[in-house]
This record gives sequence, C-alpha cells and structure tokens, in this order.
Amino acid sequence: MTESKNSERIDFSMNDEERLSSSDLSEDCSEDSATKIPKGAPKSGRFWKTEKSRARSIVKTRGLKFSVEKKLKLKKDLSYIKSLSRQIIENKNKEKENRRLRRIENLKRREENQKKSEVVQVIKNPQKIKRMKKKQLRTIEKRDTLVLQK
Repeated sequence: MTESKNSERIDFSMNDEERLSSSDLSEDCSEDSATKIPKGAPKSGRFWKTEKSRARSIVKTRGLKFSVEKKLKLKKDLSYIKSLSRQIIENKNKEKENRRLRRIENLKRREENQKKSEVVQVIKNPQKIKRMKKKQLRTIEKRDTLVLQK
C-alpha cells in the first residue's frame, strides 16, 4: 500500500505485479529529484528527528479573503469592543480619583476634629517657659491664638 522512507521494506499485502508497478512509480519520482539522496539512520540514534526545510522553501499563502460586508462587520465589532474597553478604563480611573479625593477629605476632617478635641492652655507669662524643664518644653506646641479665641 504505502512505501516508507526506507526502500528496503517490502509490503507483503501487495502482490508482485503491484509491487513492481509501485517501484516503477518511485523510480519516475527519483529521476525528477535526482539531487535528493536518501538519508540513512542518524548517527545520534534520534530516529524521530526529521530533516527540516529552509524558510525560503516554505510556500506562503496569502490568507483568507473576506467579503466587503464581512470586513465592515469585523471593523464595526472591533470599534465597539474598543469603545467598551475605553469606557471600562475611564470608569476605573473615575473610581480611583473619587477614592483619592474622599481619602483627602477624610484626612482633613480627622485633622480638624483632632484640633477641636485638644485641651489647650494658653501661657501668658513667658517666664514660665524659661523655668520649664526640657521634657516639658517638648510637649509645648505653638498655635495660632486667633483661631482659639473664636
């Protein structure tokens, strides 16, 4: 039926006449490809390794040809998908910006509340400050007195 790469193998399913006719066909093919020499078993023993063809010998096809309607439909679908992805990205960015603004507002509010809740004692006599020890001076913070009066 089929002949493998090694011409030594004989297919016993064919009778002598068929075998002769198939060998005649192979001789005709060998005349056309006189430059191809049959390779023996590889020295490395890797029988599964086949001889690779060069890139220049590969036949390249031009690919599928689409009709105009199909091309327009594909273009329309692609533009729709791109617009959807842009919208999703915009929504994510808006959410991110909203979270950032909310965080800033919360920090400001927290700071204001902290200032409101502080217990403040105004030191009117500057001599007291001079008499204080280093540890006490560290706890003193300067603030705007006008804000406290309100």
